[in-house]
Amino acid sequence: MWDKPQLLLWLANLLTALALLLLFYSLLFLTVHSPLFPVKRIKVDGNLEHITREQLQYIVKNEVKGTFFTLDLDKTRQAFEKLPWVRKVEVRRRWPDKLEVNIEEHRAIARWGAAGLVNVHGERFDAASGEELPVLEGPEGTEKEMVDGLVALTAALQPIGRKPTHVWLSDRRAWRMQLDKQLIVEIGRDSARERVARFVNAYSHSLARLQQPFEYVDLRYPNGFAVRLPDYRPEAANASAPVARPKPVRASA
Repeated sequence: MWDKPQLLLWLANLLTALALLLLFYSLLFLTVHSPLFPVKRIKVDGNLEHITREQLQYIVKNEVKGTFFTLDLDKTRQAFEKLPWVRKVEVRRRWPDKLEVNIEEHRAIARWGAAGLVNVHGERFDAASGEELPVLEGPEGTEKEMVDGLVALTAALQPIGRKPTHVWLSDRRAWRMQLDKQLIVEIGRDSARERVARFVNAYSHSLARLQQPFEYVDLRYPNGFAVRLPDYRPEAANASAPVARPKPVRASA
């Protein structure tokens, strides 16, 4: 081997290349982990209505660790996503010392039962809210279906100036709603939108003209709906005739 100059030259070049590679790696490692490249600026963007400055400062102080190069973007994103009203977070580096954080908040559209909220995308989340919101109750996994139903019902009721404050969906997918915390409307399962549209069309020239309060409407009829009048008392034919039991009043569309 020692009498082969070509082989010795090749071996020397190889060792030199390895030494240079190790030197380059060492310099790169020291540069990446050097305190000379700290994250000096953190910019938070987003339409934030519920997330406070104090919450953001807590995350920055306790969760954002590392230099500009060693900062774990996934862990940083997950740290911000722990905040109750945060739906989605995007984190980016900006040379030479800036971190950009874009936060999307949940937009609550309703409450889910006694606890929890539902956003406009039909996603449940846990957060505190003093806002007056409609309540949804239904089987697990129907959040998106119920949000879509709430939006459709709200739009359908706009012409009569009423709005749903409580919506139920049964296991058999039958709909029921409460309007303005007073009137219960039984919609049923089949042709729900058509039934509500029929109710809205007939409301102004039937229900709105009733001289006594009503608390329950049943739309589960093929050509009309029934109304329960708590104070309804039919007039007796004479004083000695027995008084008939109150019956629902059916209004035809």
